[in-house]
Amino acid sequence: MKKMNALLAMMALALLPMTAQQTLDIKKDLVHYTGTTMSNVDYHHGQLQPAIGVHNQQIMRANREMPEESDGFGWTYNHASMIAYWNETFYVEYLSDSVSEHIPPCQTLLIHSKDGQNWSKPEVIFPPYIMPEGLQKTPDGPKADGKTSALMHQRVGFYVSEKYDKLIAIAYYGIALFAKDDPNDGNGIGRVVREIKKDGTYGPIYFLRYNHAFNAKNTDYPFYKKSRDKKFVAACDEILANPLYMMQMVEEADRDDELIPLKKQYKAFSYYHLDNGDVVGLWKHALTSISKDGGKTWYEPVQRAYGFVNSNAKIWGQRTTDGKFATVYNPSEYRWPLAVSTSEDGLNYTDMMLVHGEISPMRYGGQYKSRGPQYVRGIQEGNGQPADGKMWLTYSMNKEDIWVSSVPVPVVCKAAAHQKDVFNEMEDGKELDYWNTYDLVWAPVKMKKDAQGVKCLTMGDKDPFDYAKAEKIFPASSAFSVSFEVCPEQNDHGQLQVEIQDAKGQPSIRISFDADGRIYSKSGARYNSLGAYEAGKTYRIDLNVDCEFRTYTVRVNGGREVRRIFYAPAATLERVMFRTGAVRFDPTPDTPADRFTDMENASSVEAKEAVFRIYSLETSAK
Repeated sequence: MKKMNALLAMMALALLPMTAQQTLDIKKDLVHYTGTTMSNVDYHHGQLQPAIGVHNQQIMRANREMPEESDGFGWTYNHASMIAYWNETFYVEYLSDSVSEHIPPCQTLLIHSKDGQNWSKPEVIFPPYIMPEGLQKTPDGPKADGKTSALMHQRVGFYVSEKYDKLIAIAYYGIALFAKDDPNDGNGIGRVVREIKKDGTYGPIYFLRYNHAFNAKNTDYPFYKKSRDKKFVAACDEILANPLYMMQMVEEADRDDELIPLKKQYKAFSYYHLDNGDVVGLWKHALTSISKDGGKTWYEPVQRAYGFVNSNAKIWGQRTTDGKFATVYNPSEYRWPLAVSTSEDGLNYTDMMLVHGEISPMRYGGQYKSRGPQYVRGIQEGNGQPADGKMWLTYSMNKEDIWVSSVPVPVVCKAAAHQKDVFNEMEDGKELDYWNTYDLVWAPVKMKKDAQGVKCLTMGDKDPFDYAKAEKIFPASSAFSVSFEVCPEQNDHGQLQVEIQDAKGQPSIRISFDADGRIYSKSGARYNSLGAYEAGKTYRIDLNVDCEFRTYTVRVNGGREVRRIFYAPAATLERVMFRTGAVRFDPTPDTPADRFTDMENASSVEAKEAVFRIYSLETSAK
């Protein structure tokens, strides 16, 4: 009888809803981090080792006074970018407000590129939507004036239907009737969709799903079922039938929407499938759970991923093309740096590497404009895979400029061997495979040919607030040599700093081509001249480095060898970094969170561009 009662009790327990505590070990069965690397927020790069070969590219630089240089409107709040790859084309969608978050006017724009290098000008894909006059969220709340637009918001931006060969852009019109109003409280207008066609044109805008107070009779766009394109309608049906897509809409949808599997207000859902078919879910604050049925149900309560450090910025997770897994996020209580962590099984993450370690100055103030590279998103499962096999990411900088990054797979931070790069002798398109670049609209980093047709890494800079940067990682060494050839196109403006750095990004050696026409080496707080340089002349710099004795020798164009001492000690060094400006340290962890004023001359451009051409770089062990 006791055995029977125990059996019945076990059967009854099995019928009860399972909780994460009952069934899942947060240190083993859910996403967790067992690595020992942590980010140091005193540095914009967090003192993290860069993932080798990452190319950061600014694809939209906000400019209020010269809108033709940016989006055509001069709007300065740009954020929440999404990325897809379809029809051999990259697509990036982002929302844009004129000045501040949640303050209209607002619209959603689209940028596209065939090669991931050359990007189109932004085009409006979802324009401002004027809220009906007299609209209220609550009986005693403020009313819309009939002239103000709704707020755009989206946690999911694209859907690719393989069955119907369709790319659909997705966005959401929410309602904010005052500055601190929440457009994601379930009381918005609804979700809209629009087809992006192969010829570059767009289909009509339709509502995919309405919020509770709206329908086909009181909205400006028709319901998607009214489309005469049966394949488009079927593709939209696929979206609504996919619980993993609906999970991404929970914040904006009606709070009781029957299509949302998990209705709790966890934010910014992303997901990927494990080898066994389970689905890993990730939210802001590194919350995580597991679904055993394709996203229809989830283990609860949702847990903070053990060992992960993440605040209220998005976290992105995906399977990479080598069969491993990656999460990309800001590993701090701030929105810097942007880092990647990898896993063999999609649950146990064991390392952390740098993706984006710069913070451009925030040129324009505004409400909720957090600093740093943030709100990262990659290409969602089913939304394409570029032929290069890389992980492609998009994010905003300071909620102001839009960026993309390509991350080679496998993701590694250790160089296998020293190399000699003579760019003119290397295969076209492969020259920068093992270089990390920071490439801006007004400070580009590109492979180009000089006037004689010789290939070189060309770094330009006419950005008053930022710089171009390129770096090459080599095996950590205590005794080694470095040689490089550089041609400054001018000697009366601009600057090129060349640093040899350790694993944490701390330089021990700095050689600089300064705007006064001289080459300097840094010796503590002072700089020692290595001689004058001429515009348009190529200079070969040879360094022999000895970390044990904290010294190096430097020779310019085969001239007299000069011995210098490190200005900061290091046991080993492993990076050569080229940068068209001085390192910056602002913001710091103590910088005030909010700023509503613009920088002086925020929209200006340098009158003269500085250009530096790098022809070769060689490192070798001694």
